[in-house]
Amino acid sequence: MHPLIRLFNHARQYRRDAWIASLYSLLNKIFDVLPEILIGVAVDVVVNQKASFLAGLGIAEPRDQLVLLALLTVIIWVGESLFQYLYDVRWRNLAQNLQHDLRMEAYQHVQQLELAYFERNRSGNLLAILNEDINQMERFFNGGFNSVIQVFSGTLMVGAVFFFLTKELAFLALIPVPFILYGAFWFQSRLATRYTSVRETAGALATRLNNNLQGIATVKAYAAEEIEARHIAEASDDYRGKNAEAIRLSAAITPVIRMAILAGFTVTLLYGAS
Repeated sequence: MHPLIRLFNHARQYRRDAWIASLYSLLNKIFDVLPEILIGVAVDVVVNQKASFLAGLGIAEPRDQLVLLALLTVIIWVGESLFQYLYDVRWRNLAQNLQHDLRMEAYQHVQQLELAYFERNRSGNLLAILNEDINQMERFFNGGFNSVIQVFSGTLMVGAVFFFLTKELAFLALIPVPFILYGAFWFQSRLATRYTSVRETAGALATRLNNNLQGIATVKAYAAEEIEARHIAEASDDYRGKNAEAIRLSAAITPVIRMAILAGFTVTLLYGAS
């Protein structure tokens, strides 16, 4: 079962909050797309004046048309700001509640494990799970889930307008989308293994630091400061190396995807201009 599906099943008690937050995200994106449409209508008013789109709706005078556009602009910006505040509060509260529940459940589960488990596993790995892994989930709900909803809904809305205006141009503009999606999933699959290694090395470093600090009296008694400092340096260097591998790959995602977007933009520009 996919981890996200497991998470959603686990968080059923917060389903209502998730739906409300998703609705706020969707409404925010709708208001976010509308200003671009208003710009097109405003250009139409300036160019065509009494023969504009708004004139066909019964508002003949250009001055009245511009006043209406100004009022709509205020309403749209207020609506966008309002729903951004509402979805931000909802998603963040949901993230905090889930983070608390998962941390407590994980800790209670750890307390039930036999002592042999702690002898086989590093305490640093457990700390990484109870802190960093759960914090990553919180960060996903703080911004990631909202971004997924807004990108998906924004693509549908802009695509619908694009196809309404000119089907040929819309089709050309969307050609890079499958390549972008394939590239995103390709990078994600390879980043997952690298960040697993990062987490393991982080757990090893945390374990060694924890052991050294707890046993600092023993380290000093045997005058082993330099030896332990060398062990810490080795563990930290390993952690740094694993992070560098993940950073090199993750840093390549945006430039590669930007090239695909550039191809679509260039074709759109040339075909649209002609």
